[in-house]
Amino acid sequence: MNLPLIINVLVFIALLFLLAQTRHTQWSLAKKVLVGLVIGVLFGLGLQFIYGASSPILKESISWFNIVGNGYVQLLQMIVMPLVFVSILSAVAKLHNASSLGKISFLTIGILLFTTMIAAIIGILITLAFGLTAEGLVQGAQETARLGAIESNYAGKVADLTTPQLILSFIPKNPFADLTGANPTSIVSVVIFAAFLGVASLHLLKDDEAKGQRVLTAIDTLQSWVMKLVRLVIKLTPYGVLALMTKVVASSNIQDLIKLGSFIVASYIALGLMFVVHGMLLTFSGINPIKFFKKVLPVLTFAFTSRSSAASIPLNVEAQTRRLGVPETIAGFSASFGATIGQNGCAGIYPAMLAVMVAPTVGINPFDPLWIATLVAIVTVSSAGVAGVGGGATFAALIVLPAMGLPVTLVALLISVEPLIDMGRTALNVNGAMTAGTITSQILKQTDKQVFESEDDGELAHR
Repeated sequence: MNLPLIINVLVFIALLFLLAQTRHTQWSLAKKVLVGLVIGVLFGLGLQFIYGASSPILKESISWFNIVGNGYVQLLQMIVMPLVFVSILSAVAKLHNASSLGKISFLTIGILLFTTMIAAIIGILITLAFGLTAEGLVQGAQETARLGAIESNYAGKVADLTTPQLILSFIPKNPFADLTGANPTSIVSVVIFAAFLGVASLHLLKDDEAKGQRVLTAIDTLQSWVMKLVRLVIKLTPYGVLALMTKVVASSNIQDLIKLGSFIVASYIALGLMFVVHGMLLTFSGINPIKFFKKVLPVLTFAFTSRSSAASIPLNVEAQTRRLGVPETIAGFSASFGATIGQNGCAGIYPAMLAVMVAPTVGINPFDPLWIATLVAIVTVSSAGVAGVGGGATFAALIVLPAMGLPVTLVALLISVEPLIDMGRTALNVNGAMTAGTITSQILKQTDKQVFESEDDGELAHR
């Protein structure tokens, strides 16, 4: 370990210690996360200015910073499946009317797919408005290697994928394997398994009240135990955000960003417009969008820096139940389904934009209304089952592009700007899930208005 590396690591530790001092304040989690974000950006800019993005010292320093950043993401991934399982199990077991489960699922998935359809339309229109095309992009050695890796890692998962096969993949055949996240659709499978167990507990309560009550008590105890674990991990969010933001800013290649600047700008305009659509849908359902965005800011900040919809599930559920007044049942379903179904950014905007950019290179007119309608339909249907982890957008693109008869080369050509755009896409995915949960709760008249209207930030890590 050389001297510059030692200095970088020591400075990073000092910044973590500085951030830790906020625990002595009355600051909300949102403020602590924002402080971590700002410190990470400034530290990352300083490192890039001193060493340059391609410096070996910087790369080695980031590998040490990853202990905190990636370590935090892995801790969240550790609690995703237990949280999803106990949240759905507990919520269903407490239902007095099991038929409401169908309404919740139908509304949540319907809203997720509807917003994804709108996202695809926005992605297409913005790409056409900017005149973006894949023509002129050069495939270098790095891009060629990336394309080979993409095809080997993803091709087997998406080859010959049909709608019946996709639906079957949701149905759990080995719930213990799904609890390990063995498949891209494991989260949905765990939701279904937990829902069946919850319904079974309701039937047991009806047939044998004594045994049923013992099962319900055990479920309630298990949920309380897991939620204590969740809140322990959530307290670490500011430190994870600091480390993740340092990595993103320090390792960004300015030249690549300039080269593909128009695509980055167009992508973020499309993402921004979709946030506006979410706000409009919330307004129509009777929710104040400004208050909504203020309350979910810590979740969006983490999603932005971590680039993982699945890892954001714990924060997502906590924000919905403790800040937005959404019942546990709806929050659990929307957060879980939203991580794999109808991701507005990764499965909506991104593959639609790529398809429009590639179309002219193979002689297709991207302005053709029938072609656009077909693209929107394929994007919407294929958005079910996109893995809620880094690379989910690539997975979506590798489903949509071949389905439209288009080459997948462009996926590799955009490798250099993928992390930067993926941050915004993930934040939109997670916001879409929370929007779906909030609107579903409103439609079913189950929102706790007192919790939502409360000016208290609803500190996620308390209790």
